[in-house]
Amino acid sequence: MTTKRQTLPEMHTDLFINGKWEKGSKGMRPVINPATGETLTEVSRGDKAAFERAIEAAKQAFPVWSGMELRERVKILHRAADLIEENADKLALIMTLEQGKPLAESKGEIQTNVDNLHWNAEEARRIYGETIPAPNNHKYEVRKQPVGVVGAITPWNFPSNMIVRKIGPALAAGCTVVLKPAGNTPLSAIAIFEIFEEAGLPAGVANLVMGSASEIGATFAESKDVRKLTFTGSTEVGHVLYEQSGKTLKKISLELGGHAPFIVFKDAPISETVDMLVKMKFRNNGQACTSPNRIFVEKEIKEVFTKELVAAVKKIKVGNGQDEGVVTGPLINDESRKTIDAQIKDATEKGAEVLIGGGRLMEGEYADGFFYEPTVLDHVTRDMTIFYEETFGPVIPLLTFESEDQVIEMANDSDFGLASYVFTKDLRVAEKVSNALEYGLVAINNVAVSNSETPFGGMKFSGLGRENGKQGVEEFMETKFVNTSYFK
Repeated sequence: MTTKRQTLPEMHTDLFINGKWEKGSKGMRPVINPATGETLTEVSRGDKAAFERAIEAAKQAFPVWSGMELRERVKILHRAADLIEENADKLALIMTLEQGKPLAESKGEIQTNVDNLHWNAEEARRIYGETIPAPNNHKYEVRKQPVGVVGAITPWNFPSNMIVRKIGPALAAGCTVVLKPAGNTPLSAIAIFEIFEEAGLPAGVANLVMGSASEIGATFAESKDVRKLTFTGSTEVGHVLYEQSGKTLKKISLELGGHAPFIVFKDAPISETVDMLVKMKFRNNGQACTSPNRIFVEKEIKEVFTKELVAAVKKIKVGNGQDEGVVTGPLINDESRKTIDAQIKDATEKGAEVLIGGGRLMEGEYADGFFYEPTVLDHVTRDMTIFYEETFGPVIPLLTFESEDQVIEMANDSDFGLASYVFTKDLRVAEKVSNALEYGLVAINNVAVSNSETPFGGMKFSGLGRENGKQGVEEFMETKFVNTSYFK
């Protein structure tokens, strides 16, 4: 059913530097609705001079923000969270228009912003130091201090929450920020900064710049004034930023690619497990670093599990995120479809079987968008590209295993180590497998790996550092030791 679709609300389209909205000098970039191919609006692009001015504004604002009475900082963060909640429908619409995900998902992401900001506002009150027993006439203190100016670069797949998940703890710690959002989805970032402005965030505390990703990344990495760089995106770009940041020895957090194993043992409840798999896989159309990408099913239940899975996938409705009943929307662009086409072609040529889907949706209402069929691939093996390369799309590859040790070895056969999922009623198996998996996140009999209160991050090529939880705030702190002696 096609519902009456809304248009983009009136909003800014410019850079936000030192508390003011300003035009960029590098022209405008169109923002495309991936469901329709239409241009929503155009946004300003800044040059290197604008990026540097934003960094300078953050530098000048740092002593003001970090020196502000704690209760006042906390009050502003809570106010921003309340305003996001009050404007949830508007923010969700903006996200669906520029990113494509269904409105229900967008609203869920906005609510996560609310929870995240409230959590970090309160976590600002829990940044504790330490007093260590010392020799007579000495006092040993460990103090926590904000690191300083933070450069943040965020992706297009969660264009609102990835911003709040970085800026929230940075502001809570007392840092100031310069944000560069993804070029495909800048409107969600602009909408958040409109909220920050209304909440009373002092000028220069949070700055927004759009422009060349490589240029702003290099500017952040090479600036001595930027003392922390936080990035979510591809492993390839993460490698570049890591190398560039070595010149200034800044703190760095990298949340990079994932290739999550989803392991189903024979004692797992099949219907319940299939339901969780389908919901998690087709959330954001598979465009998530935590999306299940290699589904390992124990041999004894493989046939029954596969039958229920295909039946569930058949029920998925693909369409414009504003339409009623849509479960999954378009991919972000045509390049994503080309990547999936190549993975499926490689797999089928090497013996994989397409059980459902396997191609683009091109006719009728799908003609102008970047849509793809929900797909299930069976008989996937290690000699296929899809076993090792992350699939950012609606494809479920099925593999069979026969023992605990075999599936652990197969699951760990990846350069990535972000999220993983294990389904079993056997507590011994759950303990053994969760300990053995080389992943920063393990969910046992559920798929909830991202929460405001719990640390989020990976191992190996999935990155460095943690977001969320108390660990997320600590990423933006320096630890200082103070030894005080008392004259007699």
